Amino acid sequence: MKLQQRLMRELQQNRHVKIMKSTDWCIPIRTIEVTYEPIRRSTMDVLMQMLLISMQEANFQNVEELSELLLVDPLFIEDLVSLMSRVRLIEQTDGFYRLTPKGEQQLARGIFEEELEVETATLLFSPCHQAILPAGEEDIEEFDELPEPYRYVDKEAEQQEQFDEAMLLEALQQEEEPSSAQKIVETIVSAQAQQINDIPCLQFILYDKEKNIVYVRVWNTLLNQWDEKLEQQLTEKEQLQWREQYL
Repeated sequence: MKLQQRLMRELQQNRHVKIMKSTDWCIPIRTIEVTYEPIRRSTMDVLMQMLLISMQEANFQNVEELSELLLVDPLFIEDLVSLMSRVRLIEQTDGFYRLTPKGEQQLARGIFEEELEVETATLLFSPCHQAILPAGEEDIEEFDELPEPYRYVDKEAEQQEQFDEAMLLEALQQEEEPSSAQKIVETIVSAQAQQINDIPCLQFILYDKEKNIVYVRVWNTLLNQWDEKLEQQLTEKEQLQWREQYL
């Protein structure tokens, strides 16, 4: 395997390090389809603030009255009033525009929040890491033959179908590109557990003659990098037996 040879060369660049054993195994990765409601959060523009303050302090029945007061083209006022009504910052009560509690709150903060269309994303959950991994479905490769399963898979975690909402929200938020009008994910509509994929990992037991230590490196093919979490698990469970077995 070319990947294995490349990693072995990389590990042995230090002349004090010797590879005692190499092996491979699979970790399960659960696909989760998440439906969520994002919002766009931005600094409230001056005209919107002026409109809300005007409606807070006086009675206005229509766009024309607001346009005359603020000396702004009625079309601009109409667009903004329509938007503010749609996102429930204002409402008409007894024929006059009034701020809703949501409108009062956003005006006080100077922040405008607009609810966006519901979206769907696919996340990859690893029971071995108890975390969403920073990878997408496109990173999952198809293999004709797979090595044996990882020996420390928690079977209960592998069958898990309910996921921590805070973990899902954080993963979704990390996928969003930062911008001046920030897209925020605050509400999960649903999270459906889908299929499990097996992801190969390459394990190397190493001996550093200079430091007189036996240690492990694990390459995660989904993340395409060394996996410190799996290395830590193996070290906790097996380090004593490595010394007995290889030294």
